[in-house]
Amino acid sequence: MKYWRAQIGRVLIDYFASDNRRIEHALRVLHHADRMMADHPGCDEEIVIASALLHDVGIKLSEKELGYQDGKTQEKYGPAVAAALLASINFPAEKTVIVTNIIGNHHSPSRYDYPELELLKAADLIVNRDEKV
Repeated sequence: MKYWRAQIGRVLIDYFASDNRRIEHALRVLHHADRMMADHPGCDEEIVIASALLHDVGIKLSEKELGYQDGKTQEKYGPAVAAALLASINFPAEKTVIVTNIIGNHHSPSRYDYPELELLKAADLIVNRDEKV
């Protein structure tokens, strides 16, 4: 299916509603991931788009359930939220598995050998550094 970027962007925006900071962060991570994809051979563009846009969706549920969020809670809550969001737009199930593995591992030492995971970590690091300035 075409237009995954728009469809995933729409579910991201609907999910975070007025949390513009989280939406902007995801868009900036996607921007850097797009820019660096050529340096990470073997990446599936659809997986990159989905994991970049949805990598922090666990934040909202973590804050609701625990009153805080950090890297570990993002990894705990994020995969199930991302899977539901992707299912709602009929994203390919076999790619959803990889996306949820990436989301569940983007703040920890890599447990998976996905080029998209390394790309996401690199893009997220750039954005996180910029946001701390």
